[in-house]
Amino acid sequence: MDIRQLTPDYAVAPQIDPEDLPALAQAGFTTIINNRPCSEIPPSHQADAMQIAADAAGLTFVVLPATHTALTPDLAVQQKQACAQSDGPVLAYCASGTRCTIIWAMMQAGGMDTSDILQTAADHGYDLGAMRRQLDALAGG
Repeated sequence: MDIRQLTPDYAVAPQIDPEDLPALAQAGFTTIINNRPCSEIPPSHQADAMQIAADAAGLTFVVLPATHTALTPDLAVQQKQACAQSDGPVLAYCASGTRCTIIWAMMQAGGMDTSDILQTAADHGYDLGAMRRQLDALAGG
């Protein structure tokens, strides 16, 4: 697994396998957020299969599919709520971790300096520089 810890309480990853969920629970994650639409993946990794594996591992599993048209502030609000309701660290996954990082960046807008958001993403391998204006707008600036 390629887990990238953006903050102490929020990490992102490319697609995980159902078999990874016990190890994620053992690593201290309590909530897994699936940002990957089922239409992109085989049945073995779709939300229903992942939900069963998450339940067996004692993890909370949240499905918030992120398509390019669904990467909106509303989705970021939903993800932020899921994080707030978690009783521990959250791991969000998609195909590469990029969409999860974009959502995280939108969640931080207004509470964290835009340059710091972009630097944190870059430090973990995600270049979100093209989002600067959008993040500034979300922050009200």
